[in-house]
Amino acid sequence: MVDKIDRDLPLKKEISQNIKRLMKERGWTQLKVSELSGISKSTLSDYVNCRTLINPGNVERLSETFGVHKYDIDPSFKRTDIIEEAPVNHQVKSNTINIPLYGSIAAGALATVDHVTKDKVEYLPVPNQILGKHSKNKNLFAMKVNGDSMNKIIPHGALVVCKPVECCEVKNEDIIIFSHDSEYSMKRVRCDEEDKVLVFSPESYNKKFRDIVIPFNTTNDLKIYAKVIWYSVVLD
Repeated sequence: MVDKIDRDLPLKKEISQNIKRLMKERGWTQLKVSELSGISKSTLSDYVNCRTLINPGNVERLSETFGVHKYDIDPSFKRTDIIEEAPVNHQVKSNTINIPLYGSIAAGALATVDHVTKDKVEYLPVPNQILGKHSKNKNLFAMKVNGDSMNKIIPHGALVVCKPVECCEVKNEDIIIFSHDSEYSMKRVRCDEEDKVLVFSPESYNKKFRDIVIPFNTTNDLKIYAKVIWYSVVLD
């Protein structure tokens, strides 16, 4: 009897490798990814071990959980996304959004943010298809990263595109721009209900960086401005 050929196996392996890579970059376990994404542990294990092919709904869940594009999970989404997001008139201008670039943000210790006046604003051109569902948002802005406390994910000198958010819109594990006592930083946030604190965590290869912990009852000076939705490494 001839064994049935699994024609989806090459794609399953790519998807498995992508999920493993993203988990390793963030230091997450399968259990944590399951909790954050809402995908059951057994289903996620099937994807990681190439037993089943991921469905489109779970591709979207994982892309939102990891904060990446869907094709970073399932490479078969590349062509579909380009076709869906291509403008009808095919004009080059409509393929790109010019996002205002507002100085730099510290990815290290809290620091004062660079101030930019309206007459000195530069613009960062970003393709529509990269921003995906955020491409229609007129309030996006970009900043340059200054520091190494997030360099496992976003290195010093990278450009980040941010979406303004209210505090109530922030979710656990979002990377956010915030200020405390009028000083600014970029970190991953987590709400610890048990200890009643907000924890702003670095993700750095340099172990000198520590969590910034702010108790619920002292958050009057805390302001959350935006969520990081995309970044680009600037090559010299």
